[in-house]
Amino acid sequence: MDSILAKYAARAVPRYTSYPTAPHFRAGLQEASYRAWLAALDPGTPVSAYLHVPFCRQMCWYCGCNMKLAARYGPVASYVETLLAEFDLVADALPARMTLGHLHWGGGTPTALEPGDLARAMERLRAHFDIAPGAELAIESDPRTLTPEMAATIGRLGFTRASFGVQEFDPRVQAAINRLQPPEMVARTVADLRAAGVAGINFDLIYGLPHQSVETLLATIGICREMAPDRIALFGYAHVPWMARNQRMIPEAALPDGPARAAQAAAAAAALTAAGYEAIGLDHFALPGDAMARAAREGLLRRNFQGYTTDRAETMIGFGATSIGRTPGGYVQNIAETGAWARAVASGRLPVARGLALGAEDRLRGRVIEAIMCAGAVDTAALGREYGREPGWCRDELESLAEFEADGLLLRDGPRITLTLEGRRLCRVVASVFDAWLAASEARHSVAV
Repeated sequence: MDSILAKYAARAVPRYTSYPTAPHFRAGLQEASYRAWLAALDPGTPVSAYLHVPFCRQMCWYCGCNMKLAARYGPVASYVETLLAEFDLVADALPARMTLGHLHWGGGTPTALEPGDLARAMERLRAHFDIAPGAELAIESDPRTLTPEMAATIGRLGFTRASFGVQEFDPRVQAAINRLQPPEMVARTVADLRAAGVAGINFDLIYGLPHQSVETLLATIGICREMAPDRIALFGYAHVPWMARNQRMIPEAALPDGPARAAQAAAAAAALTAAGYEAIGLDHFALPGDAMARAAREGLLRRNFQGYTTDRAETMIGFGATSIGRTPGGYVQNIAETGAWARAVASGRLPVARGLALGAEDRLRGRVIEAIMCAGAVDTAALGREYGREPGWCRDELESLAEFEADGLLLRDGPRITLTLEGRRLCRVVASVFDAWLAASEARHSVAV
């Protein structure tokens, strides 16, 4: 299978955390459209929230996120005030008081906030929203800067899950990506959070980094196992220096080539499953008792802008600069530049920058792509019927899968396709066959493996 994997692994395709994907969002989406989508929500149906904090205290060279260096706290404090005002604006646009079933603080580094400001933000959210019993409240953290006081605050505020960017523990790799954090530092932070009552711990690992090898990655996984995180995400480094200028600090000659990346991904996946983690979709691993592992076994796994999730809400409200939200009406992305975002909020305007209204064809193809990404199988005829389409609505796409079938990546049974174990590693490539927007796109994407 190595030659088959190499055949497809270098194809540049989206990660499909949405469909249509974010490069297809259009500038000029009217605030009135977003207000109408919010007003049309069913007050009896839980929603989710994503809160973006773009500040970090140090830049990591591999990062492709929208972030700003926080050399002093003043801009962060101002950002918090605007975030509170945005909570008020959105709450006023909703048809009634809503319930949050999932909440995710991302960034950047949300724990760049001072503990008191994080508490104020959560208090304001609770003033506008009810928190569903058993809701997952998650926050991304940086072990280099997370203090014991912040860990205690996270626990006191009821967070149920914390995520860390471990990436790689090899010192040479860490130096090349400008993220120095010895295992002892991460272990101490995990212990602080668990002592504060945060039961769920996520680690992010990355393969394909400069100077990285199978050996360094396996050593990192061995160290991670001792800390026993519930979930581990294993991402392929996306080298996109045309988008993320900080990545130009990474020497391209030190990056592993396609076969080396594939070998790292395969070795890491094998080590994680041998350690008792269940493979989830494309790049996640979870212990058998974890909610995500149960959702995958029960066919309830979903995918959104945070990656794989147990969140089944159809509406995610985005708060903060550059955040992306989704309603049944369509996708909405906030203004990315923090100053312009703050000015819009100060003027009483929902800070919409761009978005996309969803049509029936988008919804249908999005369901197919999500099923491939999450379950590794889809019945295109059954989904088509839900949208009033004839069984042969995607005949051309199904016929184009013949090459994948011949290469042992999937099985076809009429309108139903099922990825093989090898094919699941290339689910992004298979999913792209159903992407009606991709052919006309000028967007550049990362490689499939």
